[in-house]
Amino acid sequence: MTDIKTLLEGVRDGRIDVDEAVLELKKKPFEDIGFAKVDLHRRLRQGASEVIYGQGKTPEQIIGILDAMRANGQESVIITRLSKESAAIISSEHPIDYHEDAGIGLSGPMPVPDGLGTIVVATGGTSDIPVAEEAALTAEALGNKVIRLYDVGVAGLHRTLSHLDEIMSANVIIAIAGMEGALASVLGGLADCPVIAVPTSVGYGASFGGLAALLAMLNSCASGVSVVNIDNGFGAGYLASMINHIQGR
Repeated sequence: MTDIKTLLEGVRDGRIDVDEAVLELKKKPFEDIGFAKVDLHRRLRQGASEVIYGQGKTPEQIIGILDAMRANGQESVIITRLSKESAAIISSEHPIDYHEDAGIGLSGPMPVPDGLGTIVVATGGTSDIPVAEEAALTAEALGNKVIRLYDVGVAGLHRTLSHLDEIMSANVIIAIAGMEGALASVLGGLADCPVIAVPTSVGYGASFGGLAALLAMLNSCASGVSVVNIDNGFGAGYLASMINHIQGR
């Protein structure tokens, strides 16, 4: 902490410009705990703190990362792709709010929504809800108001059209669908906001584990549609939050 103290004293004494000091702080990297290098200044650089990807990590490793984050002042932490068994072990050291359907663990308090508008999370079917919940909970944990519209796929288009008010007033829409992935194009043709398409691995054999939906979304005829990876609800929720926090310049 000595170098940070010296930097702050330089700002106080007028020897270092505030913007220069912020730039230096952004360069301060991480805490090395052996099996992980915990990024301590990601919030300063990117606006959101580091998120723990739980799959492939032992509960003890996740606890170690949480220890480092908490010791450095990070109160709220998102853990993605977290199993029920790991969540139970982690909770003995760090209480977490675990959402089994989404595989999400939330440690610490949820923030008050401070985004510019509303994020709508819509699914083609009920089978897409686990991915949708990963997206919705991520967005909420990053300080956004989220409206969930589930099972509004194109097999019954009247279900989609019954929510036109929510769709047309959204600041960002996350469209989550498997099968042929048509929901993103439909919503992209109705809304004047960015649409983030999430293909899911839901579908029969020729859906190729979500590849058919991915290609359909990449080839959408609707303008303003971007696409994240198959089943990547977290990536969609994070991107939607970034868009929803962009202030006018």
